[in-house]
Amino acid sequence: MTATDPALTALSQGWCALSLLHGKIEAHVERALESGHSLSLREFSLLDVLSRQHDGPGGHLQMKQVADAVVLSQSATTRLVARLEDRGLLTRYLCDTDRRGIYTDVTEAGLTLLTEARPTNDAALREALDEAATHPELAPLVRAVEELRVPA
Repeated sequence: MTATDPALTALSQGWCALSLLHGKIEAHVERALESGHSLSLREFSLLDVLSRQHDGPGGHLQMKQVADAVVLSQSATTRLVARLEDRGLLTRYLCDTDRRGIYTDVTEAGLTLLTEARPTNDAALREALDEAATHPELAPLVRAVEELRVPA
């Protein structure tokens, strides 16, 4: 393929549309979470990921797993976890069986905030998708997102 290949151009345009959709959704949801709960989208995502790891005490993720789940570098994840830990929303602790492993878990206060923020997140996501669906270049991507069924 050359730089002027129509398939490459279409691929590039598709990627730009996907990037635009992501940016619109992220900005809208971020504003809603910040104004309603003093929570960034990354903070919400981290609490959400950690809350889904177990059905009670003892479930946890290593910091590397957390970084992969929220798509941040390990250093950025460490700073994010530290901010949430300072707010009493997360705890970090050493693994009982592997003293080298540092794990992260959501506190009761973190779960409460997450429960309060989830409807805001969901409503803002719906609003952002509805608005994006009015743009012809984004409508097919919105339909694809709406049809996704991610296994639980």
